[in-house]
Amino acid sequence: QVQFVESGGGLVQSGGSLRLSCATSGSIFRSRSMDWYRQAPGKEREFVASISTGGITNYLDSVKGRFTISRDNAKNTVYLQMNSLKPEDTAVYYCNQLPPIAWGQGTQVTVSS
Repeated sequence: QVQFVESGGGLVQSGGSLRLSCATSGSIFRSRSMDWYRQAPGKEREFVASISTGGITNYLDSVKGRFTISRDNAKNTVYLQMNSLKPEDTAVYYCNQLPPIAWGQGTQVTVSS
């Protein structure tokens, strides 16, 4: 059963950076597109970024130019480099494959103004 373990979140000031990691336990990581999502308090979970098996990326408009998704197939891990963070980026961040399966615990990102 595939599981996702997100890490790297924390408290950072506006304009700061964080790098999130998502380790997976599945053996089919290399054959799956991977996504990052986030859920802010009182809001629905939303798509943030995706990376295909071939490295093609896609981003939520509000994070374009600030966030970068990448993957390391040898480590079964997907990353999200987040720069120029804003208070509105505050949320719990999750990763999942495409199509989504069971969600992990997520990692909390809090950006103070």
